[in-house]
Amino acid sequence: MMLKRRITVLLIAGLVIAGVVAVYYMPQWQQTQAASKGGRRGGPPATDPVPVLATAARAADVPVYLDGVGTAKALNTVTVRAQVDGKIINISYTEGQDVPKGFVLAKIDPVTYQAAYDQTVAKKAQDEAQLANARLDLERYIRLSATNAINKQQLDTQKSLVSQLEAQVKLDQAAIDNARAYLSYTDIIAPLTGRTGIRMVDEGNLVKASDTTGIVVITQVQPISVFFSLPQQNLPDLNKGLVEGPLPVDAFGADNKTALDKGKVLVIDNQVDQTTGTVKLKAEFPNTNLQLWPGQFVNVRVLIDTLRQVVAVPTAAIQRGPNGTFVYVVKDDNTVTVRRVTLTQQDDVQTVVATGVQAGERVVTTGFARLTEGTQVTVSSAEDAGQVTPGDQPRPDGTRGKRSGEKGKRNPGSGGPPAKNP
Repeated sequence: MMLKRRITVLLIAGLVIAGVVAVYYMPQWQQTQAASKGGRRGGPPATDPVPVLATAARAADVPVYLDGVGTAKALNTVTVRAQVDGKIINISYTEGQDVPKGFVLAKIDPVTYQAAYDQTVAKKAQDEAQLANARLDLERYIRLSATNAINKQQLDTQKSLVSQLEAQVKLDQAAIDNARAYLSYTDIIAPLTGRTGIRMVDEGNLVKASDTTGIVVITQVQPISVFFSLPQQNLPDLNKGLVEGPLPVDAFGADNKTALDKGKVLVIDNQVDQTTGTVKLKAEFPNTNLQLWPGQFVNVRVLIDTLRQVVAVPTAAIQRGPNGTFVYVVKDDNTVTVRRVTLTQQDDVQTVVATGVQAGERVVTTGFARLTEGTQVTVSSAEDAGQVTPGDQPRPDGTRGKRSGEKGKRNPGSGGPPAKNP
């Protein structure tokens, strides 16, 4: 029994000693294992540099755009209707056909109108014959009156008859012109160059001048108009830009990336819509490839100015904190420093920096999670990683604006960006 007790005591003592040793050495062993397996946990050891992507700030001409949503509308729209009553005996267009001005779209049976025209022509010929005979009699009466062979009253009566018949001939000519017009209306022609829509009346149907449905609708889609609205706060910039010439405008598809056409703003409406606080604008596009269609909703972007030689960085580099906007700048020794910045303009691609960063300085665009002041980093180029492509940056046309970033004066010391252009 004593031997068993001693063995039990020794076992308990050994376990206690092993526990104390484990408690003492376990933290150091865990740190060693974490350091050796840090790559498998998804991150480098704490002492290793932090991998980041960075790109250099650049001096560039940055366009200033105003964005809006517009509706395409045909430059001219005509509902072609019959001007006389009758049966349609021929339709000479196909639906969706581009027709020139003056093209015969359809023909109404002209029989009754031709007969009416012929009747007025014959009536004029009859009256002209009577006029010719009355003029001969007038010449005889004039000669006889010279010898007092007839009295003056008879001569005056003949002069009056000649004048009456001359007026009747003029009336006949007017009737002929009227009948000719009605006869010409049996040819239904295109009043403008454009594209025909869906046929609304088929051949053989009886049409009337009082019909409101019409035969076909013709729309002029080359060129085409786009109407859109912008906030009234943009009116000063719009009016200033329009003084220099038509404002360039781009039309984009529903994804706001697919370019549809390039045009120009023709006019700004002469009043602000007080219910929405917006002003309507009309732009015209050549629509060479028929990418715009009447009634289509499109995204529009108006170029109102260009900021000359300002410092631009990718928008991904801009960070926001309690003290405002800032960026991480990579120094020559591959450490980062926090730099507060003020912004002039910002969009989804690039941001114009008014103060805080100089052209040529590298700013971090990806890998912010473990960055603090003075953190050692390993830098990869954002261009090489495909994050920033210089060719993708929007390029101004070089024809508008002479400013060099003075828009930044609108929000000095704000520590944050201005409101994004609508």
